[in-house]
Amino acid sequence: MTDPTSSPAPMLFEPLTLRGVTARNRIVVSPMCQYVSVDGGPSDWHLVHLGKFAMGGAGIVFGEETSVERRGRKTYGCAGIYEPHHVPAYRRINEFLLSQGALPAIQLGHSGRKASCQPPWTGFRPLNEEDAARGQPGWQGLAPSPIPTSEAAIVPHEMDRDDIQAMLEAWREATLRSAEAGFEVCEVHGAHGYLIQQFLSPITNKRTDGYGGDRAGRMRLALEITETVRAAWPDDKPLFFRVSAVDGKGGHWDIEDTVALSKELKARGVDVVDCSSGGINGPLNMAIVKRVPGYQVPFAETVKKEAGIMTQAVGLITEAAQAEAILQEGKADLIALARELLLDPNWPVKAARDLGLDGLSLLPDSYSWWLARREQIRAMSINRAAE
Repeated sequence: MTDPTSSPAPMLFEPLTLRGVTARNRIVVSPMCQYVSVDGGPSDWHLVHLGKFAMGGAGIVFGEETSVERRGRKTYGCAGIYEPHHVPAYRRINEFLLSQGALPAIQLGHSGRKASCQPPWTGFRPLNEEDAARGQPGWQGLAPSPIPTSEAAIVPHEMDRDDIQAMLEAWREATLRSAEAGFEVCEVHGAHGYLIQQFLSPITNKRTDGYGGDRAGRMRLALEITETVRAAWPDDKPLFFRVSAVDGKGGHWDIEDTVALSKELKARGVDVVDCSSGGINGPLNMAIVKRVPGYQVPFAETVKKEAGIMTQAVGLITEAAQAEAILQEGKADLIALARELLLDPNWPVKAARDLGLDGLSLLPDSYSWWLARREQIRAMSINRAAE
């Protein structure tokens, strides 16, 4: 008979099946831009950077936001998957992640008007003549309307219908390359002020054609890209979509808009909505969203309940009990971490132990055996001292 006082197994470490793939737990490594790619392609940096998260026990490991075309990158160091030679480079990394028990995942995106700048530690400074003299000339980005990110930035090209069709083809080709490279999960990046969100937001979308105006018009490109990606992505693999659930001064895009978008995404085959916030103007983390532990979890909870779709929670989730409570209370289905994993890539091991599990079993045998042996020796020493 089961002990009625015993605690249920932690949901954080329950496997989760999404279409035809199964994550070993609910811990997700959120996409984190590294700005060290070479002409968009990954290097040994990415193998080590992502590999340590897989070795540390995460269920799903996302690479960074990856552009579907060359001009869609923010910086010269941003990732892309727009050339055939990118495919084997990513496949090498993905095969290693799979060998360590993690699902490799890609986040496809396009920077739109945020193109042609330096990395974030420069404040995303627009490329200038001095950069051009060093071999990094600026380039014109794309956008729904010709509104630059700042006075110093290049005015983006306002996309016409031909540009939009070419954009959809770029997403299709990038999706096919992602499948060929061995990714098991694909996410469309529709947040953080990038191209898709630029179309969603009335702050950056001033169009008067079918891709602007009311919410339905502004959602059109997001939904067409989603349809394109879902059609090119294998049916047995899940599709995520990252949203900025709220953004803009005065609520130009709010949670009600995100719920409406999420319902349309679900109807088009999206499996998980990844809930973030901010990005159109100013920093990604808006002042109106107070940065307290789990500050974006309410967005994931609202979308999950009102749109009837699985969600991923992210944002200052750093403790195992906190992550477990989010899942147990039905506020989200997956827990994503970013900077906390930079500090401790073995966070899943610590979390498992905090929740009463044998966290060492998440590690490779070459690690777990030695650590378990150390604990045995310590226990023996304590017992001897007590005798």
